Amino acid sequence: MNLHSGWRKFLNAFMLGLTAIFAFATVSVLFLILGYLIYHGGKNVNWSFFTELPKPVGEQGGGMANAIVGTAKLLSVALLIGAPAGIFSGVYLSEFGGKAPNFFVRYMADLLNGVPSIVIGIFAYAIVVLPAGHFSTLAGGFALGVMMIPIILRSTEQFLKAVPRTLREGAMALGASKWRTILTVVVPAAASGIITGIMLALARIAGETAPLLFTAFSNRYSSPGFNEPIASLPVMIYTYAIGPYQDWHEQAWTAGLVLLGLVFVLNVATRLVFARKTAAAR
Repeated sequence: MNLHSGWRKFLNAFMLGLTAIFAFATVSVLFLILGYLIYHGGKNVNWSFFTELPKPVGEQGGGMANAIVGTAKLLSVALLIGAPAGIFSGVYLSEFGGKAPNFFVRYMADLLNGVPSIVIGIFAYAIVVLPAGHFSTLAGGFALGVMMIPIILRSTEQFLKAVPRTLREGAMALGASKWRTILTVVVPAAASGIITGIMLALARIAGETAPLLFTAFSNRYSSPGFNEPIASLPVMIYTYAIGPYQDWHEQAWTAGLVLLGLVFVLNVATRLVFARKTAAAR
């Protein structure tokens, strides 16, 4: 009995230590990447980087104001396309669909979520860029919006299902129709969770490069409209990183740091919203 108990304690301590080692190794790699990025990119973070356009080859300085604005515009278009489609699909799965339709929609959403982003870029190129005859912000936003749909759909469905059934029954007992119950009771109760899913989707697509190479392409100047090529941080990082110029490489590191900061802010905001929802539920 003592031998068996000692073996169990040894095995428990060994597995706990092994878990701690791998967890520490994982976190160390993350901090190593972050430190390396801050070391190389932090040197050129200044006001000019956020307010000026890229300089011609050979000239020092300049910034990526066009890419920062372009990224914001692309994410805005993607949000307008992906959020409504994902939310309404999630509402359908949670409140209306039957067993067979729900299985089909969930399966297709999971399949879409696993499609490589470059394939989605080619799809958007075929149905948006080719008919229009040119690259555009709308085409890039469409590709990113398609990538957002399955993430928002699944998160919306799960958070709507978490709303107590008694709230639905109480609203309908007072004479509200099913749609009115959903719009005025169920969706507001799950609003924090739905916003969390949207933020996660935005963080997921913020660093995508491949779809934008086929749709938005790039632009070294400002793009005032939505119907012409536009610069974005991921594409500018890719372009500058493979370029032969040292100043381009330095700008790429800085752009990578800024992009990482954007994703970090989105993730922190997501955590805060979810923590607030959890605290409110308690």
